[in-house]
Amino acid sequence: MSGTATGQLASALSAWAAGVTLVTIADGRDDVGTTVSAFCPVSLDPPLVLVSLLAGSYPAEVLSRPSLPASRFAVTLLSAAQKALAGRFAAAGRPSARLLLDDVPHVRGTSSGALIPSGGLAALECSVARRVPAGDHLLVIAEVIGLPYVAEAGDPLIRFRGRYPVL
Repeated sequence: MSGTATGQLASALSAWAAGVTLVTIADGRDDVGTTVSAFCPVSLDPPLVLVSLLAGSYPAEVLSRPSLPASRFAVTLLSAAQKALAGRFAAAGRPSARLLLDDVPHVRGTSSGALIPSGGLAALECSVARRVPAGDHLLVIAEVIGLPYVAEAGDPLIRFRGRYPVL
């Protein structure tokens, strides 16, 4: 694809509204996190989800390691009230997830060891089942091994055309 066509494709794909999640990982040295809008449920039986990470990113590198605890992580389905949190974890050169969550109520997942912020719509703890290189991304298919919480109500944080619109 030419540069112009790639730009057009990026523009076209940004017209797809997607829920925003926060993926967090305890890598044994520090806590890693990133905002991810490429997330989807895969199966209820067995319970599987998929996250798509930029292949050259540190979170993708950590989840490419075959050993625990790096093969476990958490996904928080962010609420509309967590727009600022999503921005923190999307910023280039961001510090440790521990620092980014310093002023946000959170817990450490009992199954994943990952930091999980409160106030989302739901939180899932996951174990990597399969890694699939896909162009400039790494697709991580993971088994859901825990549900720290599921909110009874709330509005989702949505990404559309590179922004978080108010619903």
